[in-house]
Amino acid sequence: MHARLLKFWEEARNSYWFVPGLMVVVTILLSVLTVSLDSYYQIEVLRRLGFIWSGGAEGARGILQTVAGSMITVAGVTFSITMVALSFASSQFGSRLLRNFMADTGNQIVLGTFVATFIYCLLILRTVRSNSDTEFVPYISVTIGLLLALASLIVLIYFFHHMALSMQAPYVIGQVAADLFKTIERLFPSDAGARRAPQDPQEESIPPDLEDQATTIRSESNGYLQAVDWEELMSIASDNNLIIKLPVRPGDFVIDGQALAYVWPNDRLEHEPTGRLQNNFIIGKQRTHTQDVEFGIEQLVEVAERSLSTGINATYTAITCIDWLGAALADLLRRDFPSPYRYDRHGKLRVVFDRPLSPNGVIDAAFNQIRQSARDNIAVHIRMLERIAVLREMTDDPKTLHALERHAKMIREDSASQALQPEDEKQVDQRYQQATGRDRREP
Repeated sequence: MHARLLKFWEEARNSYWFVPGLMVVVTILLSVLTVSLDSYYQIEVLRRLGFIWSGGAEGARGILQTVAGSMITVAGVTFSITMVALSFASSQFGSRLLRNFMADTGNQIVLGTFVATFIYCLLILRTVRSNSDTEFVPYISVTIGLLLALASLIVLIYFFHHMALSMQAPYVIGQVAADLFKTIERLFPSDAGARRAPQDPQEESIPPDLEDQATTIRSESNGYLQAVDWEELMSIASDNNLIIKLPVRPGDFVIDGQALAYVWPNDRLEHEPTGRLQNNFIIGKQRTHTQDVEFGIEQLVEVAERSLSTGINATYTAITCIDWLGAALADLLRRDFPSPYRYDRHGKLRVVFDRPLSPNGVIDAAFNQIRQSARDNIAVHIRMLERIAVLREMTDDPKTLHALERHAKMIREDSASQALQPEDEKQVDQRYQQATGRDRREP
């Protein structure tokens, strides 16, 4: 259930209807409130002091019509500008980053402000009556409408500033990195290793023929595995004394009929419908940040690759991506990666991850494709070696250090395959020594 709520929130946050829709609902409630205040309370004192609008019925209609007409026009203009920005972002940074633009809360609030002001003015306009017997002018409501028009003007100025800022490469990269850091914080908290049992997982009696003797839970659709409800799986496994083995992880593409889980032993599922197990795997048409750390890493890698293409050739954009990738990897390496073995509160093994996320895997995801795309770009090679040198300080794990040294060696070999100037070759060699720690080992 928790995973489904996260998926719903992810989809709502990435849509252009959720925030504006909430603002419209609030505006409707506000119009009911302000009209009620106008109907049941005397406000002559406030009118005389000049705190609220005090014109007649025709003036109220004119103001409300003007504000409503201008708001719907401005909303159309801002939507057009947003479409141009999305087109530019798609061509410069890749279509997968459109989700980040769609999820921009600032743009959603801007659109919501204009639409909500338009709806508010229409709702108040219908209450204005100018008949001699039943004349009614909602002074407070018209005043609120004027305040909303002023707020819309401020929001319009903010929108122009925000759109000019959001089309700059460093800002876009920083926003992608911010989403990545949020995902890391959510999936790798400080107590990530708390579910590890005190005994060595290798001593667990996991049947060698588990997959052959288990009930296979299969996918019923094609798409990306976006999230898995770990808590519900643990609950099912504990209640039925099961061991569940997962051959896939969030971010993988699964096809109809592919195995999602192996449940052992199969004779204990008589009273547990497999559909309940199947519902814990959320499959969608695209990858999301919900439980997929590598997705954020690959977004930064994609921006770096496109910036290194012949048509764009923006070296400093790629360097900015490498800097943020280095920061994200440093954050990951300072945290404990969860064990591939999950235990219940009684210390019984319940869930086994066949392909757990590892430090070596995220390092490969961050550096491999950029290195392959920058074989003849010495500036990128130098920056990658500098980031690797910093990452060495963040870990003492031999496997992680070996992975970093392996990437440093491949980067140096790519540089050596180019016809370098002696000074460039010296710079690369110096960074390589720092990245592998040889500058400290050698006198």
